[in-house]
Amino acid sequence: MKKKANNATFPIGNLKRVKDFLPPPGELVMPQDSIKVTISLSRASVEFFKRQARLHHIKYQRMIRQLIDRYAVLYSQ
Repeated sequence: MKKKANNATFPIGNLKRVKDFLPPPGELVMPQDSIKVTISLSRASVEFFKRQARLHHIKYQRMIRQLIDRYAVLYSQ
């Protein structure tokens, strides 16, 4: 006699297909008008951003870019 599978990963009850509501990958991230620059930063600053980025699971370059963007917005007014 075969043993009946009792696995919690199997769906229970009647299944219903739902419409795909997610946008295509190209629409998930809006491109920003940006330019590449070369900048020299202190080792301590870069290490700080790398540690913080690891804690928050984001890229440290993105953190630095957002910091500069916020500073520019604040003092552009």
